[in-house]
This record gives sequence, structure tokens and C-alpha cells, in this order.
Amino acid sequence: MVDGTATAEDLDVLLERHRVELTGYCYRMLGSSFEAEDAVQDTLVRAWRSHAKFEGRSSLRSWLYRIATNVCLDMLSAGNKRARPMDLTESTPLARAALAPRPDHTWLEPVPDTRVLPAVTDPEEAAVAKESVRLAFMAALQQLPPKQRAVLILREVLAWKASEVAELLDTSVPSVNSALQRARATLAERGGEGADAAVSDPLDPEQQKLLERYVAAFEGYDMEALTALLHEDAVMTMPPFDLWLRGPSDITGFMTTLGSACEGSRLVPVAVNGLPGFAQYKPDPDTGGFTAWSVQVLEISDGRLTGFHFFLDTKRWFPLFDVPLHLEGEADQSE
Repeated sequence: MVDGTATAEDLDVLLERHRVELTGYCYRMLGSSFEAEDAVQDTLVRAWRSHAKFEGRSSLRSWLYRIATNVCLDMLSAGNKRARPMDLTESTPLARAALAPRPDHTWLEPVPDTRVLPAVTDPEEAAVAKESVRLAFMAALQQLPPKQRAVLILREVLAWKASEVAELLDTSVPSVNSALQRARATLAERGGEGADAAVSDPLDPEQQKLLERYVAAFEGYDMEALTALLHEDAVMTMPPFDLWLRGPSDITGFMTTLGSACEGSRLVPVAVNGLPGFAQYKPDPDTGGFTAWSVQVLEISDGRLTGFHFFLDTKRWFPLFDVPLHLEGEADQSE
């Protein structure tokens, strides 16, 4: 508990203990890793400034979630909904593929697992937490009105009681239950949003083999091997570009035409959005070695890759994932 006699150092320690879980909550609410960190920082600053007024009628954790919720609702008041390319446009045939960027605030952003998933000992709890930051679920969350979003996250992800959520939101239990029912109905209408839920935690042996085959195919730029790994409805996205492709033929066709500069790339594993991912480096002809190109997030279902998403703003993403912007080494010059 925080009281008026807590030292500044004590208060810092108490507040810091909640940073990761609060970041996870704000990330689910906002769909942006950077905005989530800003929201948490704002939350902790507000808590610091008003800790003397904290009366202890609720736990420190509940109090912080109340502040964080208000911060997020304020940030969402402009009505912006972050999205994936397939939420905004139809897929583009390869013959008409063009790279048209949209502003950063358009896109659902990736996030390192370590920033949003607190260490827990319960495997079931850990699995639920990972599932709740996967891209498909995150995209579905962004379609909910902000208060419904908060209710769904608090009730179904964080397992709060309806009475606790009602107190946090200054509303009634029936209102919370009604909001939860409407949120569930909206997610059900979207359908197919759990397509990546087949990713086990940790990866099972078959999924691990699939990833190893993917790395070999991508680094070798072997389109025949890559095609064998792709689901027939696999999708490929490349934010900040709104282009997205569906199906192995268009995906591999893009990679050997507009995307041919990625040949000879190297992949470094990263833990991202509860899914397998890689920091991708492509050959750097000017300085030698390899230069940062994208953070890849992979979706798996039924033994195939159902989606792979390339987040290209490397100056933002690579420092966030604590990976370098350049790798030493020689690119493979073989045909």
C-alpha cells in the first residue's frame, strides 16, 4: 500500500513493479507500442503526483489501472482505430502491386513480448496473455468502442470480476455485463480472427521444424521451398504500405520482383506479439554486411504459415526490440 509516509524511493519501486502489466493493458487498448509506453509513463506520473491522496480503499494495482484506463480513454477520444492493411483495403493482385505508404498512426504496431507480458508461473495464464497480444486479436480489439474494449480486456484477459470492473469504470455491474456481451458479439461477427491461435506456447516440435524450414527457405530465397510452407490463403503485409497480398503465387511473385532486394537476407529471432518473429537484415551493397530491413511476425495454422507481416520502419522497431541496425558479415554472392 502507498501512504503519505512512503519515501520517494519506496514509491518508485512500488510503481515500477506494475510497469510491464500496465504496458500490456495500454497496448491492448491503444494498438501502439509507443503510445502504450507514453500512456504508462503518464499513468505513473499521475500516480506519483497524487499518491498522498490515495486512500487505500482499493489496491494500488486497481488504482493504477483506473488511472491507466482514464489515460487511454482520453487518448482514444479522437476516434482513431489502428488497423492492419487487410482491415482497410482489398488484397491487390501482383500485377497491380504498388507501394503506397500511410501515416504511422494508421497501423497496428508490433511489440516485444518482454514489454507487455509479465513473467508468470501458471502456463495457462501465460498462454492467455500471449494470445491476447497476437495481431489478429489485437486487430479485432481495435474495432470495439473504447469502453467495451476496456471491459473485454479487464474481464476476459485479466480475469477481473464484474464488480471490480464496474468500480473501476464508475458504472454498474449490469452495464459491465452488457458491454461485455456486445463486445463478444462484435468479435464473433468478425469471424476467423483466431486464425493464428494454433501457435502453441511454447512451439511444439512440428512448429519449430516449420520455422527452421522457413528460415532456410527465406535466407536461401528458395521460392519453391517457401511455397511449400504457405497456406493457400496466406497473407503478406508490409506497413507502412497499405499493399497486402494473398496466396503463395502472388507472395512469391512479389518477392522475386518488387521485393527482390531481400534476396540474401539474414534472420535473427525475436519474440513479438506472442508469435514467432525475426529481425530481417538485407545485404548492404554500400557498406558490406547486412542492414536492418524489417521486423517479421509470423502466423501459423495447421502446419502452414498463414501470414507473415513485415514492419518496415526499422529506425523505430529495431531499437525497441533491442537488436542492432547493422550486422557484420559477407552477403552470399552465389547464384
